[in-house]
Formats: sequence, C-alpha cells, structure tokens
Amino acid sequence: MATTYLRRNPSGNGNQRKFTFSFWIKKNSKNPASTYSLFDCGTSSNYFHIYFPDTHTLTVKSRVSNSTAMELVSTRVFRDSSAWYNIIVAVDSTQGTAANRCKIYVNGVQETAFNTANYGIQNLDHEIQDAGTYHVIGTNYAVNADEFFDGSMSYVAMVDGTQELPGIFGETDSTTGEWEIKTSITPSVAWGYNGFLILVNGNSVTDQSTNSNNFTVAAGTLTKTEDCPSNVFAVLNGNLSGAGALSNGNTTITRSASSWQSMVSTLGLPSTGKFYCEFKIASGTNHRFGICDDIADSVVDKIQRGVASEMGEQTNSLAYLASNGNSYINASSGSYGASISSSNVLGMAIDMTNMKLYFSKDGVFQNSGVPTSGSTGTGALAIPTTTGTYFIGITNNASSTYLNFGNGYFGETVVASAGTNASGIGIFEYDVPTGYTALSTKGLNE
Repeated sequence: MATTYLRRNPSGNGNQRKFTFSFWIKKNSKNPASTYSLFDCGTSSNYFHIYFPDTHTLTVKSRVSNSTAMELVSTRVFRDSSAWYNIIVAVDSTQGTAANRCKIYVNGVQETAFNTANYGIQNLDHEIQDAGTYHVIGTNYAVNADEFFDGSMSYVAMVDGTQELPGIFGETDSTTGEWEIKTSITPSVAWGYNGFLILVNGNSVTDQSTNSNNFTVAAGTLTKTEDCPSNVFAVLNGNLSGAGALSNGNTTITRSASSWQSMVSTLGLPSTGKFYCEFKIASGTNHRFGICDDIADSVVDKIQRGVASEMGEQTNSLAYLASNGNSYINASSGSYGASISSSNVLGMAIDMTNMKLYFSKDGVFQNSGVPTSGSTGTGALAIPTTTGTYFIGITNNASSTYLNFGNGYFGETVVASAGTNASGIGIFEYDVPTGYTALSTKGLNE
C-alpha cells in the first residue's frame, strides 16, 4: 500500500563508512507523483537516501552539513512494473579508488553508466548509523506524501560494516540464467551491530538476521502477497498507454472518464495450459471482463496507441458484460450468464489447450459450463485462433475494478474464504477447476 512505511530507531552507532543494502522490489505505478523511496535516514541537512525519482533513474544520495557529499544517478531507467528487481547498494568510503566507494548492482550486475557520478571523498562518514536517527523504509525521513514507495518489497537487508558482493543475496539460476533470490543468506553474513533482514515471510518485520533489529509498521497496512521474486504473478500492465489509474499492486483499475477503455495483464497466455483468475466490481456499473490478443488493430494494439477499445468488440477478443451477463466475441453479442454486481465474484477459466473460455458467478459456472470437459467444451465460449498472444483484460467506464490473479486479495481485502486449488499456486475466493492454475511464472511452468 502506497501510504505504508517501516522504521527502526537504532540503539547504538554503526559503521558509517562501510555498509550494504539489498532490496527485492516490484514497482507498481509507471508514473510516481514524485519519488519512490526505498530507504532514508537523517534530516534535511544530513541524510542517506536510496530512491527512484519521477525520471525512474535509480539514485543514491548522501548529504552532509547541508551539502551533497555523494550522488549516483543511473543512466538506465526502471519502469517495468511486471518484474522484480534486486537492488544492491554497497558502500565503502575507505577505498582509494573513487568508483569503488559506492557500487550499485541490479539483478547481480554492476551498474557502470551514470548521469551523475559523485562517489564522495575518501573516508566519508555517511548519515546512516547514528543512534536515535530512524532507519526508514518506504518513504523519506520527513514522511512526505509524494515519496512513498508504491510497490512490493521482499528480503530487505542491511549489512553493517561490510561492502558485500551480490552473491550474498542472490544467484543465477542454472536453467533459466535469471537472477533469483537466495533464501538461505543468514549463515553467510556477518551482520554487524545495526544489520537486519526483514520481509522474509511476506509481511513480517521481525529481523531474521542474528541481531533482532526489528522494524515497526509506522503507518499504513503491510499486506502479504503471493507475488514474490520466486513466483511473479500477472498484474495489470502499467507500462501501456491505457487510460485509468492503477493501484493495489496493479490489481485495481479505476477509470473516472465516461468512455470505455481497456487494460491487460503483464503476462500473456501460452498456446497450451489452463489458467484461472477472478474479478470483482469495486464501483460503478460499466465493466467487461475477458481476453484479447495483440495483433494489429487489436485491443492491445489500441491500448498501446492510446486509442479507445472495448473487450469483445475487436477481432480476437472475448468478454463478459457485467450489466446483463451477455457474452461478446468479435463484436457479436449473445446470451450467456447472469448479471454481476459488486457483491459477486466473477471467475474466468481459460483452457488454452482446447481454446475454450468459461465464466462463473460466485463459484457457479454459467451456461452450464464444465471447465474440465476438454475438447467438448461444455458450456464454453470458443476462443478464436490467432497468430498473436492472448492477454487477460478489463474494460471499464467511469468504474473501478478489482482483479485477483492469485494474490488472494480484491483491492486491500483478503478473500473471504479461500477455495481449493490443487495446483497450490495462488489463492482464490472460489475453487479452482481441476487442472487449472494461476497465471504466474510458476503457473506457466506447470
């Protein structure tokens, strides 16, 4: 939640010249109001700050006696709201070579290109380890409204007294070649006096290092999510041009304008496999739920170009209209199910193996649908063949809509009673049909 932050008041001084931070983060919004703060410590005249400004560049800034003492601003920008980043900031101001005094790594690779590269003087004492000066995670020292981090964090760590290498916090997967989280880091680290490791178990702020340097939730609500560095779930794609404000980990879309517009998932559907997700109306009456592909002049194409689009009206798009339960396929409507209101949960089972689509209302599949019927497709809508990739999508008009891709929430509200899910991937309100799973990186590999 973008009004939540954590803090801790150190009881004693640590090493102000040597320390390392590691964050696993997933940004939610493509256009922050001002700043996404990861960590801050200090005052207006003396502080150490790790953040993303509205330019999306990764910035590390140290201020001493009201002057900038060190500042690194990456050339690279970080806009991807679908992926987790491992951000490591490793400081050792005692180094004789300036470029070694602060090293930044992203997903195990050192950043070497900077718009600003001020590494500070040798033996610089950073404002970071003073007793009584709060360590703040998720906003700045002043708790400014436009500096809250809007996103998810996991495995947030600081090592006091050592400039660590990335291999402490992550490792390269031997099969995929991707940088992945290392969950067994505690035995390998000499944490130092103020070192800590939090957010290991979802929303736990209890320190998992050897120090018991626990944080507190100073404001807001710290929500646990199934979406994590080892299993990335689909969310709505904040990098597209579709109109509407995204929130709650890009699982809520709110459109104030009285015209139809769409938004689609970050992860596309493969050509085979079976997937399940849920929708719920947050406000308003104008909602369409369904899937669409990304070929020319499709819903996705129009979203990318900022052109108004509706699920079910373009080629290779299928939708369920909440107001009357009708289906829409390639601009053709038909009677299908019951209307949906804010009290209902609409489930969608997508059988890509057999190219069939099923909708349920509060756990009851409409049109006498049987998602396990395979090629028979009992009660299903037929998915048109395409050369493109299908995505899960929403169209709304002066309305707000929740999606549950398996995180177990509608907005900030946890599902009332989790249904069965044989795949073990994702938490949903109602039972997941046998053979179906969540649209996530693990689900795609099922």
